[in-house]
Amino acid sequence: MASIRREVVIERSADDVWALVGDPATIHTWFPGMTDATVNGSTRLITTATGLPLPETILVNDPIQRRFQYRLDLPVVRYHRGTIDVIELDRARCLVVYSTDCEPDPMALVVGGATGNALQALKRQLEADTA
Repeated sequence: MASIRREVVIERSADDVWALVGDPATIHTWFPGMTDATVNGSTRLITTATGLPLPETILVNDPIQRRFQYRLDLPVVRYHRGTIDVIELDRARCLVVYSTDCEPDPMALVVGGATGNALQALKRQLEADTA
C-alpha cells in the first residue's frame, strides 16, 4: 500500500479553514476539477468536470480534532483512505495536511497529485478572502 502526504500552511485561523474543509458538500468549491458534491448521510457523491462520478463513504468528520476522513468507493481501488487534518499553529495560521493511503500503489500517486493541487487552491482561495 502506498501513502502520500501533502501539506500547506494557510494564513487563516484553523476555524476558518475547518468551516470549509469540514463541510463535505463544499469540496467542489476548493478542489480543482470537481463541479458538484452531494451528501446523503455518510455517502458523498462528487461529480468531476469530465462528468465522472466519484462515490465516497465519509468515515470521520470530527470538528473537535478538525479531521475529515473518507474512502473512495471505486472498483479500480482496492483500498483507499483520505485524511484531511487542520492543525492550529496560532490564532491566524494553520497547517492543513492531506494524507492518502491507497492500493493499488499507482492510484496513490494520482490522488496525491490532485490533493497537492487542491491544497494550493484552498490556500489561494482562503488567503485571497482576507486580502
